[in-house]
Amino acid sequence: MRKLLNILYITSPDAYLSLDGENIVVLKDDAEMVRVPLHNLEGVVAFGYTGASPALMGACAKHGIALSFMKPSGKFLSRIVGEVRGNVTLRKNQYRLSDNIEESNKIAKNFILGKIYNARWVIERAKRDYPLRLDVAKLKSVSQGLVNALKAVEESEDLEQLRGFEGEAAVQYFSVVDDLILQQKQSFYFHCRNKRPPLDNVNAMLSFVYTLLAHDVAAALETVGLDPYVGFLHRDRPGRISLALDMMEELRSVYADRFVISLINKKEINEKGFTQQENGAVIMDDDTRRSILKSWQSKKQEMIKHPFLQEKIEWGLVPYAQAMLLARFIRGDLDGYPPFMWK
Repeated sequence: MRKLLNILYITSPDAYLSLDGENIVVLKDDAEMVRVPLHNLEGVVAFGYTGASPALMGACAKHGIALSFMKPSGKFLSRIVGEVRGNVTLRKNQYRLSDNIEESNKIAKNFILGKIYNARWVIERAKRDYPLRLDVAKLKSVSQGLVNALKAVEESEDLEQLRGFEGEAAVQYFSVVDDLILQQKQSFYFHCRNKRPPLDNVNAMLSFVYTLLAHDVAAALETVGLDPYVGFLHRDRPGRISLALDMMEELRSVYADRFVISLINKKEINEKGFTQQENGAVIMDDDTRRSILKSWQSKKQEMIKHPFLQEKIEWGLVPYAQAMLLARFIRGDLDGYPPFMWK
């Protein structure tokens, strides 16, 4: 199993990244802020526009370190990776399956089955843990609706039908997300999912964390030799990491959403870190982003038992485990792709 290394997050928008020997050096106003050995890193994520030296980009590519650039708001800009690694036969099989709509639908079904299954168990876990603080009847109704959605997905015949069932299930799940927020309700509420731009504090956090998760999933896919830009549910679009978005679906609720809700309920984040702009967009300040990133790294170190592999691994290795299982399926070593189903 792959060792879980660190991802270096640069939150200062005016920081410049450079190379000194085998170290990445973060500079601000020509002064050194931090120095980290490259061999300790699996990824670098920079929130700003200043950039990085060509020498550093080359070193990151050589060492297999993904270098991602985001806007200060958390919106993805670009991602730099090195030469393609992995079995060429694996990628050719991936491209053949992606070009076959019928086969794509079969694979996409498993991503969505995992997504809906996990969304349901997020609700079931909350219902079990807080029966006196939640509207249990309401949660039961939505949970049953997701059971019905699972059956509909299994019987879906094409991608358009599958997307329709997935969208209906998402509406049901999001209808109770606000119920799961038990603290700071005046400042942290969730009425619906909005993202371009996020219009409330919770959506701002979700968009930010989804971006972090997308980075981790894309890196995992590249590690096992798959092309993160060629998906099955999400079709080809220039610059879009379609396969990473596919695999993210099953991890959104159980990994990202529960993480965001936990930060709010534990009061690790407060309303002072958010500002609403004239156009209604809500943005987070640097301190809030740093706090979320620190907690995200801690979350990735927590141990769980993988439901298919039946091995204890860190949460941060779940994307790598799923990428490995998908690669095994595409190579023909597994009869089907087993989605991550948490309980």
